[in-house]
Amino acid sequence: MIQVSQLSVFLPQGYLFKEISFQLNKGEKVALVGKNGAGKSTLLKIIDGSIQASEGILSVPSQCKISLLSQDIHIPFEGSLFNYLYYSNTQLNEIRDKIEYFNQQLVERDDYENQSYLQLLDELNKYNELFNIHEGFQWEEKIAEILVGLGFDKKDFTKNLQIFSGGWKMRAELAKLLVNQPDVLLLDEPTNHLDLQSIIWLENYLIKMDSALILISHDRLFLDRVCNRTLDLSKGKLLDYPYSYSVYKIKRQEELERLESAKKSQEKEIKQSKQLIEKFRAKSSKASFAQSLIKKLEKTELIEVDDDSLSNIKIHFPLSNQPGKWVFELENISKSYGEQNILKNINITVGRGEKIALLGPNGVGKTTLLQIIMKLIPFDGDVKYGHQVVLSYFAQNQSEFLDNKKTILETVDDIAVGEIRKDLRKILGSFLFSGEDVQKKVSVLSGGERNRLALCCLLLSPSNVLILDEPTNHLDMQSKEVLKKALQNYEGTFIIVSHDREFLSGLTNRIWDIEDKTLKIYHDGLEEYLSKKGLSSHNKTVEVKKSNDTLKQNDTYQTRDNREETKNKAKIEKQVKKLEEEINVLENQLSEIENQLTLIDYNDSENYHSMLNKYNEVKNKIDYLYVKWESHLS
Repeated sequence: MIQVSQLSVFLPQGYLFKEISFQLNKGEKVALVGKNGAGKSTLLKIIDGSIQASEGILSVPSQCKISLLSQDIHIPFEGSLFNYLYYSNTQLNEIRDKIEYFNQQLVERDDYENQSYLQLLDELNKYNELFNIHEGFQWEEKIAEILVGLGFDKKDFTKNLQIFSGGWKMRAELAKLLVNQPDVLLLDEPTNHLDLQSIIWLENYLIKMDSALILISHDRLFLDRVCNRTLDLSKGKLLDYPYSYSVYKIKRQEELERLESAKKSQEKEIKQSKQLIEKFRAKSSKASFAQSLIKKLEKTELIEVDDDSLSNIKIHFPLSNQPGKWVFELENISKSYGEQNILKNINITVGRGEKIALLGPNGVGKTTLLQIIMKLIPFDGDVKYGHQVVLSYFAQNQSEFLDNKKTILETVDDIAVGEIRKDLRKILGSFLFSGEDVQKKVSVLSGGERNRLALCCLLLSPSNVLILDEPTNHLDMQSKEVLKKALQNYEGTFIIVSHDREFLSGLTNRIWDIEDKTLKIYHDGLEEYLSKKGLSSHNKTVEVKKSNDTLKQNDTYQTRDNREETKNKAKIEKQVKKLEEEINVLENQLSEIENQLTLIDYNDSENYHSMLNKYNEVKNKIDYLYVKWESHLS
């Protein structure tokens, strides 16, 4: 479908990438990976036609429609969100205009037997058929489905697009691309502004989509689920692997080990050749031999190995001191903005050593709750801190608090204490600041660079409670791995908001979910939590009630001919009712255990695991009873 041949981009400081080639076939789903600055976004813009390559050939079929979601979008559209998508398809707009024109012509005429009137009818039928072929009659339904999938509420549809934040505008742009189904879809970090539910929805949508796809993302799990081919843009070259991202990483590591071995052999040969040249170049009888060695060295292509050492860096968040058994307590916490109630009557105590993921769709109050814990905004209720608690907070706008007059190195040097000071350059390198970059003034850094520096500062600040709001934004995979390892080794307590499933997996021992303006607590891993969200007890209770209502209604319409059937239904209804009662008792027990788990000391391993086993035992009984309940209704 698309052929890239010997493509190069030359910048003042040298080649960004040189003579890269690959082919994108119809319907392929390709991950484009590489370190920040390797040229991934530039390559997408070249394929899209936004910019031109310095050298090489890009072959695209004339009828091939390509759409790009870039990180820097500008939408001048002044209408509603819905209309931004509704009028985004030029072909449908033209067909719609024709249909409207012919309908108007027919309304104004009454010469029904005239040949020109019949011709108008033929034209109208032709364009109605075209409208149907292009799925115009399903257009509004498709728009609504995609907008809801990406997290918009139906009441948002009529709002002016310009009142939305940059993140929501990015969602609107993504929705526009998806609804128009291009032949080739180019996505540059599409999950940056999505919550967990929207990411999972997009993941499933892209898997089923017929369009070919090139995807840039730092979300490893997202890449693995969507793509089955990986292009690695590294050191100006493009490597092509017919594997998902995780398999590519294994294959790439094996290659790097072989290259490292070959590089050492080459360096040894070069050293020996240089020694021979020095030894024989002054002797007339060996001069020609020395010259041949020199020419051989000049033609030798040096083996380069991509430095992947950052993932091996071990960084620990310094612990200021050990706090008491509980670190903070929320009592009757509520928060409203005007008449809009965000949080309501939240009561919870957080114990020492808890690792908490705070989840929920965008807009439910996650950031608000973190700001309440930090006492940064007014609220109703009380927040109490435990003995010797020292909190560190990473806000989404944390970069605004950096000193613009300092360099990057000075910024972290002023914070770091102890042995870790010796590794400051390595630590900065893990957050993508290397070489001379560390001497840059904070004032010249981009928004993403400032966020990374702010996170690095937090990592170096002694504390015993971390409050982290989207810390992985603007981090590449290596930097996220460094941060994750640091959090896994952290001896204190933390609460983290993140939508990166791979990052959260294995990181926390409790999940807070903001649901119906309060907190629902899950003592599960991320996968179990996601499963529960798909099979929540609330939904099952509703289904049970509906099924009961149906059974009772059917009883009213029984006749003598189906008395046996009525008896069977009554029996089933009785069994269903009994199961519901048992489930209700067990769910109350489960709720009590959850409350006990919120107060338990996580350092008391024996008591904690005993309580957790009891929790799992009751949960398994509930799951078993639901299976029985479903079998009675099927």
